[in-house]
Amino acid sequence: MSEIVGFVGMSHSPFATLLPPAGPDDPGAPFLADAARVRDAVARLAPDAVVVVGPDHFHGNFYDVMPPFVLGVEEAVGFGDYGSTSGPLPVAGDLAWSVYDGLTDAGFDLALSYALTVDHGIVQGYEMVTGGTTIPLVPLVVNTAAPPLPTLARCVALGDALGKALAAGPAGRVLVVASGGLSHWLPSNDPRDPSVVGEKRASLIHGRQDAQAFAAAREPKVRAMGGDPDARVNDAWDRWFLDRLTAGDLDAIAALGHEGLEEAAGTGGHEIRTWLIGAAAVATPLAWTSYEPVPEWITGMGSGATFAVP
Repeated sequence: MSEIVGFVGMSHSPFATLLPPAGPDDPGAPFLADAARVRDAVARLAPDAVVVVGPDHFHGNFYDVMPPFVLGVEEAVGFGDYGSTSGPLPVAGDLAWSVYDGLTDAGFDLALSYALTVDHGIVQGYEMVTGGTTIPLVPLVVNTAAPPLPTLARCVALGDALGKALAAGPAGRVLVVASGGLSHWLPSNDPRDPSVVGEKRASLIHGRQDAQAFAAAREPKVRAMGGDPDARVNDAWDRWFLDRLTAGDLDAIAALGHEGLEEAAGTGGHEIRTWLIGAAAVATPLAWTSYEPVPEWITGMGSGATFAVP
């Protein structure tokens, strides 16, 4: 049987690598310092494998076929966007298949990938927490952009089933990592949105045909957003959310629903689905270790936070 030895919930963003703080008092520095402390704690836990729950940002999944959940079971390749690691990543295949079996038995119909492309939504947290890319991982990608968005309650249920599947898995020490921003407001990526037209809409649907070219055209536009001091976050809501995780009150978060979540936390707030899955999987009291309400486009961490099992 596997032993879940810890949980880390962590914000991610392109600008964590593109616009690192110059000094210890600059925006983003306290968060990154705490991330380093968490990395040291993870090293002491010595996990044999890491289950990483995170989103994709139209580097691996597109609206030609968009599943709500994708599990990587054999090969995983880092896309290399925004300075994250590119190339092959080690996959804990036996554990991945055990997770698949457990989630299937619990009534979840997952999409499977034998050759999964993952971007900074998976890779950045994995790198920051483990200090590299050598510990085998099980990547679970959650759609957080636009329908098919899994409901918040469904994410809690998936996390509960994931915890049971891990407990029944092959022997080893397993760390669960959830990578997703807290509140932040992003341009729409919903093909139904009247503002999403022309080349952008076509790339969201057909970007798989040449993902590298799509990314090369998109990345400079994202970089140009950096440094906006007026970018919006809702730190009051973020703190409420983190307090709910501390209390183990996931039902209160799930009760917000899609519209309530987006109203309070913005379109980028849909990424908290990854946190719900991870927190439900470990099913143990959590400690809120760091929070910094810095806008996404200043340091890139969005509302930066880390969460961990004590």
